[in-house]
Amino acid sequence: MSQIQSRDITLEVGSKEFTFTLTPQDVTKYFNAMTATNKVAPSFNLLSGTVLPAQKGELREIMVNPVMTMQIVGALLEEYAPDVEIIVKKPSNTPSA
Repeated sequence: MSQIQSRDITLEVGSKEFTFTLTPQDVTKYFNAMTATNKVAPSFNLLSGTVLPAQKGELREIMVNPVMTMQIVGALLEEYAPDVEIIVKKPSNTPSA
């Protein structure tokens, strides 16, 4: 399994393209900031802090709608995530000796 470092990801949102540079630290900060009652602000901050500076103004115009913010961050994180196969092993019903 390869370790992900900094990665540039370009998303097309409507007719506009936005390029984000994500690092493991950015994603960790995002997950640590999320709470049961606070999801949109960390998402907004992640997107605003990782998009190319020249694209920040246009992106913020789109993110006035919190649903758009959540859709964009979802697509970004899905693309950033490594492809790894995870299998959940079921416990055996036989007692251990």
